[in-house]
Amino acid sequence: MDPVDPQLPMPQEPAVPAVSPAPPERPACEPFGPPAPPGVSGDDVGAVADGYAAAPLLNCLLREVGEPTDAPGVHRLLASGRLLRVRGGRRPRDPELRAAGGWQRLTHAELVKLVAEELRRYTGVGNAELPGEMLDSRAAVAALLAARAGATPPDDPYLRSEQSLLTGHPHHPAPKARGGGPAAGWLPYAPEAYARFPLVLLGVREDVVVEEGDTRALDALGEAPPGYRLLPAHPWQLDLIGAELRDAFADGRLVRLGRTDGVVWPTAAIRTVYAPGTDLFLKFSLDVRITNDIRRLWRHDLRRLCRTDAAVTAAFAELPGPAAWLGDRGYRTAGFAFEELAVLVRDGLGGRVVPGTTPVLAAGLVEGFDGSPLDRVVEPAGWWEAYLRQVVPPVLGAFDRHGVVLEAHLQNVLVAVDGAGVPAQAVFRDAEGVKLVGEVGRAAGWERLVYCLVVNHLWEVAELLAERFGGFDPWPAVRGVLGASGVEEAVGLADAVTLPGKTNLLLRWTGADGAAASYTGVQNPLRGR
Repeated sequence: MDPVDPQLPMPQEPAVPAVSPAPPERPACEPFGPPAPPGVSGDDVGAVADGYAAAPLLNCLLREVGEPTDAPGVHRLLASGRLLRVRGGRRPRDPELRAAGGWQRLTHAELVKLVAEELRRYTGVGNAELPGEMLDSRAAVAALLAARAGATPPDDPYLRSEQSLLTGHPHHPAPKARGGGPAAGWLPYAPEAYARFPLVLLGVREDVVVEEGDTRALDALGEAPPGYRLLPAHPWQLDLIGAELRDAFADGRLVRLGRTDGVVWPTAAIRTVYAPGTDLFLKFSLDVRITNDIRRLWRHDLRRLCRTDAAVTAAFAELPGPAAWLGDRGYRTAGFAFEELAVLVRDGLGGRVVPGTTPVLAAGLVEGFDGSPLDRVVEPAGWWEAYLRQVVPPVLGAFDRHGVVLEAHLQNVLVAVDGAGVPAQAVFRDAEGVKLVGEVGRAAGWERLVYCLVVNHLWEVAELLAERFGGFDPWPAVRGVLGASGVEEAVGLADAVTLPGKTNLLLRWTGADGAAASYTGVQNPLRGR
């Protein structure tokens, strides 16, 4: 039985012409500004957490199982025909359900119930887990807000951008869910709470070590005793799987060697950390569902890692311009806990980022953080054109000329800005998400590219600019850079009726594999401009 009762009042709906549009925007506090300051009441934190959690859930609901009506802000839910009214644009808020006598304001918990009922009707199947994940996501945001009130953000603007994502994925029903465990178990490792921590150092007996690629950087993190190899571990992962490793510690296959001297900083990806002292990124397994997948380093992904990374590295070596790739050099693990203890070694920023520039996470630009280069933009057209010049051509060139499909979504792209805050370079990462045209086919690869680059990434930045600079239309510039690319699919993209939007809500509701993807058509903002 589902953990929440999804029933909401279902009075006879009035005819659509009788439905009033959303009232004018009021000067209430927008819930997507800075986090609640120290000393705010629990009710205030709760209201802000509701706003952060409701926005991506509403985005999913309206995209996947809703349709707009003629009344501004009013949407019809496809399964039940009920009417839902929201305020705001890219971050919808203040959901209201049409009920007898007027509009019924929904709390976040009531919104979860509504979503569950709509999905049951729409799909014909139930789901006992996802409603709990939605509630867990909201609870996690509240815990993060409280933790932030007493934490100090990093001085480095790059790290601030990585640790800024209180909203997270803007089209996922539970982007901040952390497996349902108590906050005390994961808060010490949460990037959104400005965490930094030392890694646990393990020694793995040499005869059970498994590794591929260049992992020499791991050996500089400490010193292993004779007959052992050094293996750093994420402390949260060890907390999660500690019982499974008792025999290995007992018989000497594993030994504890203390902790690293310096701290690492968790990035937006949570299980990927940056070690500034050694200028190194390390990616770990986490036995926790975060967004659509249990975040392990899966064996099949690790086995193809070196081949995929080599293909991307070769492509970037031939691409014009300053674009850079943070290579995934290799991995090391223990044969008896291949996925559980795997650690992936990724290039650092040194030698990859153009000298004199500052990298920031693209998702951080959308979320907002103290010191964001967007806060210095006065004239958006030039800044946006510079952004597009750095981000778009490398993705299209890698696809068209080298058969490489980068997963260029907001959390996989760094944008390096010059002293004036103008984009001067794009830096891409994460070989695990890369697809090769030779494996998936050109049509499927292009669909994934359009979703990641245009719908997930450029659309978000474009809408933010349009919000900040009233009257600015960001889409002609996007159409221009696509048209000038010479890539056949890109040139024709502006004439497509719809673009592919990933159906994260339906994928999670139906229990699809974490790596699965399905798309729904979203109205193409490029068309006719």
